[in-house]
Amino acid sequence: MTDTTDTTGKIGTTDAAGRARQVVDLGSSLFGRRLTHGRTGNISVRTDDGFLITPTGESLGDLSPAGLSLVSLTEDHLDGPRPSKEAFLHAAFYRARPDAGAVVHLHSTHSVAVSCHDGLDPDDVLPPLTAYYVMRVGRLPLLPYHAPGDPALGPIAERAARTAHALLLANHGPIVAGPDLAAAADIVEELEETARLWLLLRERPTRPLTPAQAADLNARYDVRRSTS
Repeated sequence: MTDTTDTTGKIGTTDAAGRARQVVDLGSSLFGRRLTHGRTGNISVRTDDGFLITPTGESLGDLSPAGLSLVSLTEDHLDGPRPSKEAFLHAAFYRARPDAGAVVHLHSTHSVAVSCHDGLDPDDVLPPLTAYYVMRVGRLPLLPYHAPGDPALGPIAERAARTAHALLLANHGPIVAGPDLAAAADIVEELEETARLWLLLRERPTRPLTPAQAADLNARYDVRRSTS
């Protein structure tokens, strides 16, 4: 029987069950549209106890609400199957950004392709090609390569996430945070589309938005880059 009184974030409670269903639905959508493939990528949503995250070795296209893992912000495994080996990155985002309600990490093709390029600006990888990129992504720092699951990347990601809600992992892929799952999905999809545009246009003259145009968008739409 569903527990309708305890909503502390345990996997079986009503509140967490709704969030778990959202993770499953988003995973199916992302996988079905080839924004990640095989058993790559991971999704999490914040709860009162920490966060629900997709388990290790599971395709985002084959998730179930009861098959998610519950992890604390101090990276303790609280409930469910063994979590993604990159749960520490999600915890780093939640600690760095108290406003973050969800985190999405993908191996989306064009973003990964950009992450393999030489000569990128590590402080801001992509130019502001479109208004929606500025509004949804903003600045995109590049984090140095670490093997998947290497906890040494955690402190680096946590520092970077304090001033940017989207990061690109070198030779790996994007990880983003949003106030909820829908917003996080919007951010990572906008990032992927801008990466695709950049790859299409990189041999041609381009006209990115000017700093003044980007600042105007920030003022109009309250685009936030940090938790301060």
